[in-house]
Amino acid sequence: MNTDYRLFAWDFSYFSAKVRAYCRFKEFHGAFTYEEVLATQDLIRDYMLPATGSNVVPQIQAADGGWLQDSSEIIDVLEARHPVAPVVPTRPRQRLVSYLVELLADEWMLPWGFWERWHYSLADVEPNHEAFNAQQWGRVFGAGQSGLARREAGRFIFREIMKIDEPQNAEFGPYAGLPQLGVNEVTEAAWTDSMHNMLALLEVHFDQHDYVLGGRPTLGDFALLGPLYPHLYKDPVPGYMMRTQYPLVCEWIDRVNGSTEGGARSYRQKNYALDDGELVPVCGATDSGEILPDDTVPKTLLPLIAVFFDEMWPVLSSSVDVLSRYLDSDSHDEGAPLPSKSFYSPAEFRSLQSAGGALSHEFELGGVKATRMVSPYQVWMLGRLADAMAPAFADPQASGALQTWLAGFAGGAELLALPARLSGCRIRKAFENLYPA
Repeated sequence: MNTDYRLFAWDFSYFSAKVRAYCRFKEFHGAFTYEEVLATQDLIRDYMLPATGSNVVPQIQAADGGWLQDSSEIIDVLEARHPVAPVVPTRPRQRLVSYLVELLADEWMLPWGFWERWHYSLADVEPNHEAFNAQQWGRVFGAGQSGLARREAGRFIFREIMKIDEPQNAEFGPYAGLPQLGVNEVTEAAWTDSMHNMLALLEVHFDQHDYVLGGRPTLGDFALLGPLYPHLYKDPVPGYMMRTQYPLVCEWIDRVNGSTEGGARSYRQKNYALDDGELVPVCGATDSGEILPDDTVPKTLLPLIAVFFDEMWPVLSSSVDVLSRYLDSDSHDEGAPLPSKSFYSPAEFRSLQSAGGALSHEFELGGVKATRMVSPYQVWMLGRLADAMAPAFADPQASGALQTWLAGFAGGAELLALPARLSGCRIRKAFENLYPA
């Protein structure tokens, strides 16, 4: 291997986008080198799966042969190994905001990506981008074939494996997952309204700041890229919506992706001003190309944080309670694995995470109530947040300042009690498998 890492990924993958943009940023600043490898069906079956037991992307292989999987763990481990150009702020408010935005992007925006990609791939829906979608999936499942053969390979996966033409019979994939994520004919409009609300809030924010916390990208930026780039920006039908309604968000997507095209103002782009007839390098980014000083969270970002507490936090809080009760009950065998998917519930956990199951719960969005699965992975993410914030939570001055700031959000102050709340349901992660800690 001629680089420090190999990133096995798909260009249309939600979490591949997050890790790819992170790796580009770190490599640009000299933290490490990497190459991206298209994870074809053959590579997954014959190279990745024997090494890791996992067929999901992204995965990273280090030069020493070690492997990493899961976008959040990949960033955690690589940040610890390569502290040059850190992407997780150290100041408590900005650090907390980074993890909250990551949670919102990684887990709450999932229904957007599923819906916008797959609804417009159904045969009777117009406008329709099924051909584009099949072509991009065919790059993985029909690698080496002609262009049209690759498209048909993608269509085969859609029809025979994902059951896109008869979603009621799908055992896994986007249409199996949507009801478990709380998307149905009753909640569809509420999810769409939530999406447009957050995109409108980001459009306002990126009018003033190039990135989430100022003038250079941080963890929240890379996380937001997951749903916003491959699913909304790149897929044709939602891509038209993005370009016509939220062009500042589109500019930000180019920046976080490290574009060098004029106008992107990314960290990789050189900018110049004219001084006495000479071109002089200047910083083209807002906020002098830096994170805002003094642990400042931009005022334009506060409405997005409010969405986290209004929409997602009640679901997360309920998930902790439901999972704690399940682990304390006779229904769970001590040490037995827990469902680990965020996209959908695997067949062996389907009854457990479907409506009425022990790992399902009621939630409300936009005044509409429905049922969705409890995701132990999201509880693992909360534990990771609690660990990352532990020094600040334990410091009287820092926790006092956080309490004052969090008081401005519905249920915000409850975050300070997160370590105690999680005491009965901490989750241990072994690659992509989850177990009670």
